[in-house]
Amino acid sequence: MNTITTTNFNFPNQKSVYRGKVREVYNINDELLVMVATDRLSAFDVVLPKGIPYKGQILNQIATKFMELTKDIVPNWLIATPDPNVAVGHLCEPFKVEMVIRGYLSGHAAREYSAGKRIICGVPMAEGLKENDKFPIPIITPTTKANNGSHDEDISREDILANGIVTKDDYLILEKYTRDLYQRGTEIAASRGLILVDTKYEFGKTKDGKIVLIDEIHTPDSSRYFYADGYQDRQNNNEDQKQLSKEFVRRWLIENGFQGQDGQQIPDMTHEYINSVSERYIELYENILDEKFVKADLTNINNRINENVLKYLNQ
Repeated sequence: MNTITTTNFNFPNQKSVYRGKVREVYNINDELLVMVATDRLSAFDVVLPKGIPYKGQILNQIATKFMELTKDIVPNWLIATPDPNVAVGHLCEPFKVEMVIRGYLSGHAAREYSAGKRIICGVPMAEGLKENDKFPIPIITPTTKANNGSHDEDISREDILANGIVTKDDYLILEKYTRDLYQRGTEIAASRGLILVDTKYEFGKTKDGKIVLIDEIHTPDSSRYFYADGYQDRQNNNEDQKQLSKEFVRRWLIENGFQGQDGQQIPDMTHEYINSVSERYIELYENILDEKFVKADLTNINNRINENVLKYLNQ
């Protein structure tokens, strides 16, 4: 199937292009950012070799919806979505930390816990927990980029402040926004029969110094969801939780001997597997947003995006 895995647009007044693991961001005249959500799939900080049909559209539309649903508690960068795969917003200077908040002992935190660690990012975790147990209070476990810019590394609040990565005043705002967004996301998820297990938020500053939410929010790439129905029974019986997140991709990679480490080979992604991942992302979309997913035209995605963005910019 046709997917978008790389772009090479040349928009009017374009200054630069930043290519992330999944998104490609075009700077327009140092005022606007045109963010294209590709169909690339990343896990363990590695971009996998094949795209997933509709994944970019799904991520972009979920993020857009949640920006709208949370703008009353936290301002955000978004201005418009001229194409299913595109968001346009204010140019911001990103903070060099990602704010991860965890309501449950899952994913990376669970792997650290099972390795014997009881402190993560300077935050203590109680003894006697098992994977997917709920924390008494959600914990914030920030990450920052390693020196080579590729891997996310755990970092404590104390180290962020001591190293001047974020000022204390700004960091207190980031923490408050993180907790407020997670609370809203938890409430929305509960209304749809889901549990928002953990998630990450990124923030930036606009030219006038306002702190705003940027990038994505509450998508399956940035968040982990469980089905609420049967959660406690599964915990009591030591069974795996029924998940709505990208964790199923990580599990598949781990089962096939890949965790992003040197010398490991990415397993072959068959056509059948790629289609199954696409179908899983559509399931995620429909459950998270409680609405039917409408597939965009994949005939020529690059042309479609180019035309829609040009039409918007020329308004």
